Amino acid sequence: MDAIPLTGKQRRFLKGRAQRLEPAVWVGDAGITAGVLHSLDLALRSHELVKVRMRQPDDKKAMAARLATESGAALLGLVGHTALLSRANPDDPVIELPP
Repeated sequence: MDAIPLTGKQRRFLKGRAQRLEPAVWVGDAGITAGVLHSLDLALRSHELVKVRMRQPDDKKAMAARLATESGAALLGLVGHTALLSRANPDDPVIELPP
């Protein structure tokens, strides 16, 4: 899965919507497991925009990039130990992005 490239305007729009969200997926001490990836996939399918909270990773930027790559999502940002990911649902889009 490859993430669809987003424009700057679309990224700002999604970041604004994400401010009020709570983390939907948590990455624990075990790191990125099959269960975490499955939960992330389900969350992205239903919400299209999710926050992922990582518990004290050694390299949070690398972990966030890996989560985005393996889920086919766009990494919108990283605040503290929380990554913001977005992936459009091709069958039933929930969020309408600005052009």
